[in-house]
Amino acid sequence: MGKEILFVVSRPPYKSENPKLAITHAMACYVADIHIDEEVEPIMAFVADGVLNCIKNQRSEAFYGIISTEQHIKNQLASDMKMFVCKEDLQRLEIKEERLIDGKDMGAEVDLEMVGFEEILKEMERCDQVMFF
Repeated sequence: MGKEILFVVSRPPYKSENPKLAITHAMACYVADIHIDEEVEPIMAFVADGVLNCIKNQRSEAFYGIISTEQHIKNQLASDMKMFVCKEDLQRLEIKEERLIDGKDMGAEVDLEMVGFEEILKEMERCDQVMFF
């Protein structure tokens, strides 16, 4: 097994580039292993206000003229990337599961996985590297 990197997103979408940078960097892991001769497995976790990135039907093109974070997340899911969403933060923001992005819209076999913060902490301890955005 290669190196596992956990990308933790705690910022909301569209207030900064951080969430999209995290998603882009995670996606780049799939091609980075070609250059470093080591398999790199990216994992993403959305916590705090970062869970807002996971809401479906974002209208960023209408409001900001940019591609939505939703589309980036769907692309990751279509690549079978493991993506966690903090259950406690969803509850704090009163976001129901049916409001979350559905990876199956793009034919993805994996979907966003709602987990407790305790499980995200375990991933932080287990992964080789953790990057915060």
